[in-house]
This record gives sequence, C-alpha cells and structure tokens, in this order.
Amino acid sequence: MELKERLDAVASGSLTVDDALAALQQTPSSESLGFATVDHDRENRTGFPEVVFCQGKTPEQTAQIFQAIYARSGRVLGTRAGQEHYDAVKAVLPEAVFHNEARCITAGQPDKILGNVAVCTAGTSDIPVAEEAAVTAEICGAKVHRYYDVGVSGIHRLFGRVEEIRQANAIVAVAGMEGALASVISGMVAVPVIAVPTSVGYGANFGGLSALLSMLNSCAAGTSVVNIDNGFGAGYLAAQINRMVEEKHA
Repeated sequence: MELKERLDAVASGSLTVDDALAALQQTPSSESLGFATVDHDRENRTGFPEVVFCQGKTPEQTAQIFQAIYARSGRVLGTRAGQEHYDAVKAVLPEAVFHNEARCITAGQPDKILGNVAVCTAGTSDIPVAEEAAVTAEICGAKVHRYYDVGVSGIHRLFGRVEEIRQANAIVAVAGMEGALASVISGMVAVPVIAVPTSVGYGANFGGLSALLSMLNSCAAGTSVVNIDNGFGAGYLAAQINRMVEEKHA
C-alpha cells in the first residue's frame, strides 16, 4: 500500500493511525542491491519513481534495479538504454517496452493521462531527443502531441501548426544547428517553453554548444533551457508543469 492509499485509509477509518505508522516504519525507504541503492521514497517526495539511467550499467544491473522499482511503484522509466539492457529487463518484466528511437525502456503505466504537452522539433534529425522527451512525459502521465520538422528553414510549417501548439500546458522545443526554434515558439505562445539543444549540426555547432548558447541568449521570455540532448529533463519538467495546471483546474 502506497503512502496516499494509507492516508486515504486512515481518513476513511479503515486503517488506524497506529497501524499506518507501524506500516510506514516497517517499510524501508531505500533498498541496497550491493551495486546500487534504490530510492523507494522518491515517488512520495516528487510524484514519480526513481528513473534508471542505463548507460554505463550492465544489463544485469539494469534489470535488477528495474525489478526492485517496479515491485514497489508499478511503473519504471529507463533512459539511454540499448537493446541488451532491454533484453535483460524483458526477461524479468515481460510487460517492459523498448522505445528504440528514444532509447528508453518503460514498464507499467501512469494511473491517469492528463492535459497536453507539445513536443516540437526543428528537424527530423532531432527526433531521437524529442522522443526521449515525449516518452518521459507520457510515462509521467501527460498526454503528448508531437510536432516534428517545423524548424525555421521552412517556418510556414510551424505557422500551420501554431494554433494547435498554443493549446498545450507546456511546450518542449528541440533543435540543433543554430537552435532558433525555441525563441520563435516562445514569441508566439503564452505557456512555458522548455528548450532542448541537440548535438545535431556541422562542426561549428560544437556538439550542440552553439544551439545551447543561442537558447540561453534568447530574448523571448518564458523560455527555460536544459542540457544538450537532455530530452529526459525536458519531458520530466513539461510533465510536472502539465500536472500542476491540470490539478489546479480539476
């Protein structure tokens, strides 16, 4: 029984305060796997379980961490995963899904799908990072709409979708090259825009540094910027904003 369920049970009278306290004291907030310490209290504090960064972990380590989190939370997200990570997770969690383009593994589903998060890319080459953002927002409970290849080199493509994009509670703008998409979108909407610079581009892009600096120097208010290629960070933040908006209007 999770914390909210226990509190609801106490409120309804089906669980005494002493029994609830005893259960909480008996439930460890972390679990040592030897090579990792799983933070089982993360969901109670932040609203979402601990996320597994798979890169650098062995497939076996990844599978054990997934299994531990899923046993307590019922849903797990792993980022920067390869096929070998997925094969190991799938062996212990048959319901696991591999999102190949996003390089993410998910198991379980959110209790509710709420609101509207728009994920936009400047070009097709930016889609892998955008998919990491989209998959993250979805497992966090957001309804995601994708608007891909709407960059400034053919800005009419963006103009044709902007009315739809304006309906979102939060917007993720993913762009490499000069990183202009986030500024353009921010100047056209009344909701937060989370800019994601990507490492897509020729030499002077400096592996995404030029896009990052462009986004940080944007004169369009309402723009925040995450790290280069950090689709996860953008998707997570967008889902948090989306949830706050939806809960306020509920």
